[in-house]
Amino acid sequence: MAVFKDLHTETGLKSLDDHLSGKSYVSGDELTKDDIKVYSAVLEKPSDSFPNASKWYESVSQQLAASFPGQAAGVRFSSQGAPAASAPAEEKKEATAEDDDDDMDLFGDETEEEKKAAEEREAAKKASGKKKESGKSSILLDVKPWDDETDMQKLEEAVRSVQMEGLTWGASKLVPVGYGIKKMTIMMTIVDDLVSVDNLIEDYLTAEPRNEYIQSCDIVAFNKI
Repeated sequence: MAVFKDLHTETGLKSLDDHLSGKSYVSGDELTKDDIKVYSAVLEKPSDSFPNASKWYESVSQQLAASFPGQAAGVRFSSQGAPAASAPAEEKKEATAEDDDDDMDLFGDETEEEKKAAEEREAAKKASGKKKESGKSSILLDVKPWDDETDMQKLEEAVRSVQMEGLTWGASKLVPVGYGIKKMTIMMTIVDDLVSVDNLIEDYLTAEPRNEYIQSCDIVAFNKI
């Protein structure tokens, strides 16, 4: 079993690059959940200094994009709460011009495709006049705190406190994002006819009282099972 850590650092990316030498994917000869888990921990496409990891990242990105048609324009789920704490002066010096934006989003704008895909699935389901057997989906969700002072244990408790028919929470882990902030990635399984992911996020996870800890949620991967 491959073990990776600190994939936001050059040392971590070097270990991934070495592991992918002569390989197309993390485990086996095709895309698996192992690739999705590692992909979610890599903050951005590795540079050309890591050719194996860069090629792998691009391959995974293209395959995920194929599952979510539509042009991404960027979207965030947000709710009222305290603004993120300012980064230390020393870290600010290392920030890029984009990082200096007053409305900087550390977590990216990569959720429009997922949202459109979910809307299209719901529309197709309503348009069909035939009663179909309820299916299930496996979803990898990114849950982001407000800042580096957010209690991540309480954030996880807030997420898992959402209980409804057709929803099962799975394994979770904390992933460093930057400026001392960590996000939580968590697996969940849903019964498609019983649980709407959009409603789960907007009406439960980012609504009061859980928005005291949760800033926003993004869908990393959405697979039928």
